[in-house]
Amino acid sequence: MTAAATVVVLAACTANPAPVTDPSPAAPSGAPAASPAPTGPDPAAAALSARRARYGIPDFAPAPPPQPVTLPGGDAVEYLHRIPTDQKVAFLTIDDGYLKLPEGQELVAAAGVPVTLFLTTDAVRDDPGYFRPMIDAGAVVEAHTVTHTGLRGKSYEFQKREICDSADELATWFVRRPTLFRPPYGEKDATTLRAAKDCGMTAAFMWTETVHKGKVRYQIGKPVKPGDIILMHFREAFRDDFVGALKAIHKAGLTPALLEDYMPAPGQPPASAGPPGAGPRP
Repeated sequence: MTAAATVVVLAACTANPAPVTDPSPAAPSGAPAASPAPTGPDPAAAALSARRARYGIPDFAPAPPPQPVTLPGGDAVEYLHRIPTDQKVAFLTIDDGYLKLPEGQELVAAAGVPVTLFLTTDAVRDDPGYFRPMIDAGAVVEAHTVTHTGLRGKSYEFQKREICDSADELATWFVRRPTLFRPPYGEKDATTLRAAKDCGMTAAFMWTETVHKGKVRYQIGKPVKPGDIILMHFREAFRDDFVGALKAIHKAGLTPALLEDYMPAPGQPPASAGPPGAGPRP
């Protein structure tokens, strides 16, 4: 090879080509790759909506922030037929607990709405675990006596035992001790309300609508009104009653809310006088 040829070859081997620029910056070493943005509906929400549709349960808007009421003080609890509020909410309550249909657990979970369970301890005692899936789904347990005996006219000692013992036993099963009370059949007297107070209850409750075999029965006239309390039971027609109550609430343009959220906060001073009413607005 001539000297000239050697120079040409060396020049070709040592020439630096122009660098190629990568238009996208390299990810830091060890950094995870970016996940693609989620698209479409949330699978869990879609599954829950499908379960509701299977039962005919309507979809509800979220309940508004609760506005707790104020209650009078004294040595007896207030007896409420409804919650005095103008918020577009109603309250679903389910009583007793004698009949434990597996479908009841599924319905409460599928609905995704708050309910209050006024449970009779003699009805619950054979299977407290039946109600735990409902509690996990947002239900709250309250007191409904030990034996479901009518209380009106009974002695203070008898009534206090029925109320206090039921609250204590429910607390052993479900951890939380009830703070609300419903007398069986809605029957009460002044002694009932005094005993309930001495048992640590905040209020006692009647109702404004009942549901039986899927039919809503109105005590004050249609439709369901803001603050109304609907009563149903653990019975054979649980599915029809539960769905019927929710449809009535939905048709009235209301949303189910939790009764306990509208009670005064623990330690809140009672109203000095006057009927129960809405608390201060934010």
